[in-house]
Amino acid sequence: MRLLLAEDERELSNALVTILKKNNYSVDAVYNGADALDYLEAENYDGAILDIMMPKLDGISVLKRLRERGSNLPVLMLTAKAEVDDRVLGLDSGADDYLTKPFATKELLARVRAMTRRQAEVTESVLRFGNVRLDRATFELSSERGSFRLANKEFQMMELLMASPNKLISTERFMEKIWGYDSEAEINVVWVYISYLRKKLAVIGANATIRATRKMGYSLEETE
Repeated sequence: MRLLLAEDERELSNALVTILKKNNYSVDAVYNGADALDYLEAENYDGAILDIMMPKLDGISVLKRLRERGSNLPVLMLTAKAEVDDRVLGLDSGADDYLTKPFATKELLARVRAMTRRQAEVTESVLRFGNVRLDRATFELSSERGSFRLANKEFQMMELLMASPNKLISTERFMEKIWGYDSEAEINVVWVYISYLRKKLAVIGANATIRATRKMGYSLEETE
């Protein structure tokens, strides 16, 4: 699951990125509202955490522009302000939740889980293709012959493939969606994870496989 974090306090941002990554989230960090809006326009995120007081563009303005464009991306607002009016403004502007600094790590993680879970409930919770099922709530890949609980990036790759079966997904798309724009990961990491998923599909007796199209990408297709 991929999040955008917009927080201008560098030390806090670094700490939050570390916490979120340790809890299996992929995170892109930006430090002002203008960059946050630019990143969110790509629509490649499962949720956003926005500080209200940021340079160039404040978090409320970012949120309002996002909602004006019809996006229902889950958004958690962060702020040092604790007044009721500020919380109401954030929620009335379209925020899914609101967290006042300082906050406990456990509370932040619980609120992120809650807002992304609500989003998942809007979409289909279980993806199916052939005899394969992918449960978005439990990260479980299964068939009648067995199951695996996928690691975070394995799950995200399988979710992309199962959400668009028989459609080619480029290596660059996997990198952008899962590892992020600023990742230092090499592009061959995609092939490594595809290999992991192929092995797991074989073990559970899937009648689907991940096919490679040279220099183009990968697609999930049924086998005969």
